[in-house]
Amino acid sequence: MKKLLHSVIEKWYWFLFGAAVLGEAAVFLFFGENSYIAVHDNLDLFVGHFMAMKHSGTFFAHNATVPILGGITRDYLSSEFSLYNILYYLLPPFAAYMCGYFLKVLIAEFSVYVLAKDIYGTHGSWNRYRPIAVVCGLIYGLLPLFPAYGIAFASIPLVIYLLRRIYRGEAPWNRKGRVAEDGVRKGASSVASEKGQRGWLLSCLALFFYPLLSYFSYFGIFILGYLVLAILILWVRDTVRGRKAETASAGESERDGKKKGRLFRFFSWRLLAALAVLSAGYIVFEYRLFGEMLLSSVETMRGTMAEDNFTAAQIVKTIWEVFSQAIFHAQPSHTRFLLPLCLLFFAYRVICFIRQGQPKRILTDSFCLVLYFIVGNCLVYGFYYWGGLRELFETLIPPLEGFQFNRTVFFNPFLWYAALFLLVKYLYDSRKKWLGNALLIISLAVVVLTPAVYNDFYYSCYYHAYRIVKGVEVENLNYREFFSEDLFDEIKEDIGYDGEYSIAYGMHPAVLSYNGISTLDGYLGFYPQAYKEAFGAMIAPATERVEEWDTYFWDWGARAYIFSGSGENTWNPVRTMQVSDDTLYIDADIFRELGGKYLFSRIEIGNGPELGFTLVGTYGGEGSPYTIYVYEQV
Repeated sequence: MKKLLHSVIEKWYWFLFGAAVLGEAAVFLFFGENSYIAVHDNLDLFVGHFMAMKHSGTFFAHNATVPILGGITRDYLSSEFSLYNILYYLLPPFAAYMCGYFLKVLIAEFSVYVLAKDIYGTHGSWNRYRPIAVVCGLIYGLLPLFPAYGIAFASIPLVIYLLRRIYRGEAPWNRKGRVAEDGVRKGASSVASEKGQRGWLLSCLALFFYPLLSYFSYFGIFILGYLVLAILILWVRDTVRGRKAETASAGESERDGKKKGRLFRFFSWRLLAALAVLSAGYIVFEYRLFGEMLLSSVETMRGTMAEDNFTAAQIVKTIWEVFSQAIFHAQPSHTRFLLPLCLLFFAYRVICFIRQGQPKRILTDSFCLVLYFIVGNCLVYGFYYWGGLRELFETLIPPLEGFQFNRTVFFNPFLWYAALFLLVKYLYDSRKKWLGNALLIISLAVVVLTPAVYNDFYYSCYYHAYRIVKGVEVENLNYREFFSEDLFDEIKEDIGYDGEYSIAYGMHPAVLSYNGISTLDGYLGFYPQAYKEAFGAMIAPATERVEEWDTYFWDWGARAYIFSGSGENTWNPVRTMQVSDDTLYIDADIFRELGGKYLFSRIEIGNGPELGFTLVGTYGGEGSPYTIYVYEQV
């Protein structure tokens, strides 16, 4: 017992990691599909896509049509060569979602751990800093980030690790046979050179497969951009250092003899090769995206998406808001604790450097540089809403018209917890380890207990506790209720459903897609403009009545939904669907022209006969909050 207690105290950080992961796993296993999973930009989006491909057998297909939005090419949906996506091909959907959730945690832990060890392992201080790396990796893995790209978020430290090893010419999995840049230039043995050559080639191979964990449009394009910037910065830095070293060690005549070819002498050709390899990896693993983006002549609705053009005051406000609160897709849960902590530590560092007579260190200190990087990403996010700058970007790079280059803020969650790592490291070095550990534990608690959009663990615990304490069901729907698979299986069997195109009203179209029903409506940010116009004509009776819906659809269009003509939101995933207007505002003739047959509605339609709809049946069942009215177009 004493020995076990000693192990717990000594390796407390690993026990904390195990307790956190196993604790969350126990909660989700206990509740199962009764867990409360975020709907917005999650269950209403990617899960429906994955299941539509799975039902139609088009996951790996080419020249195939996926039955959403009236039938779109498979190439418009995300690649099959993505670890997260593959989970949905191999596993039942809820199991795939949970597997993706915990893979994100494990990959984040591994990525932060190996990067921290790579940075500090050579200084003989890795054992001291290991607890910080383990807990920061755990916190980063538990952040409530965009679920479909959670693994992509989690793997950011991993790509930095691989690039560092490529820069040094090392293999990705060990530190043996390391060949320093200076060592090779100064005549290291041919054996060591061969090890270094083989090492960086293996690291390049690992880098080529990195896009399996990443996503080009959200992360890859920016990683490549940052890599170009790093190549230039390192070139300048290494050139300056190299010249200083030569000046100190060589005579005048020898220096004169080395002037030829000096410009590229310290250029990192390895990193340039890494740039090419990583680019090739993204092209190969996301070949569908690049094919549609660069080779297709079909005009998509990306070209008609309208972006807000902010005033200078609005841009400044947006920059502050994204710095202090972030956006829900990339939520570092930092506002209440980590943000003020980092700002206080930054002020402390600045005062210390000034008192020490070293003001230049404000520009070179690692912690300060991380904060500058965060601020830089926030500036990019804000200036994206400067219309002139955005138009210049789209003019210079036409294939990226409509591309949101302000997604640089997606790197800020990692940077915030890199800042936490450096802050706690300072406390460890200052012999205040107890304080550093306290900050780590508080940060972990804040992340787990912050009610952010994608904090499925928090909401699953909270809503079930609320139901038990209050004795009433919450209005939010859990995973099982949202998709109501048993109910829709019953409906399909009763009406003899055979793949006919349908629309949803009173719920997200993803509910139909998940249950193997083909849809004219759907949620997708990339589909033909011609279909947007046809669908827009079908819903015009509603959008012409409500300016909000008209702007929402025509200025964006990713949600091609059936709107209420009274302005009410009829797709909120709530237990009780209450509307004041039961009239369906669509052009029934266009509905027929698009191939529509069925209407699945949570609202009993008052003008069904006028539109040519006949009520086939009314369905409900135990375990589902839905009452579904099924109409057929005759």
